[in-house]
Amino acid sequence: MSKKRNSGGGIVYSTDPNFTPAFSEEQSEMNTLPPAQQQLRVKLDTKQRAGKVVTLVDGFVGKDEDLQKLGKDLKTKCGTGGSAKDGQILIQGDYKEKVIKWLQDWGYKAK
Repeated sequence: MSKKRNSGGGIVYSTDPNFTPAFSEEQSEMNTLPPAQQQLRVKLDTKQRAGKVVTLVDGFVGKDEDLQKLGKDLKTKCGTGGSAKDGQILIQGDYKEKVIKWLQDWGYKAK
């Protein structure tokens, strides 16, 4: 998964007091798709985590605030920690089956 970078068209610094960087359409905030249109993939992962198992929810399309809210709801349901960023939600521990069930109950398409 590639990370989106906030670039000003290659300009690092400008002495022009009226300069405003021109952002492309792709860099603007995209709207969150409704749950029925989300294609979420749930899997277990141990890469670069010192052998610890995490449940990874991948494929969320939408605003970061909505991703954070969904991540918080899942972490609360599981009673564990985790994080949500870059379109991914990480839940500490093996909660794959529970997460899939909750997402489907909430109207998401989860595999």
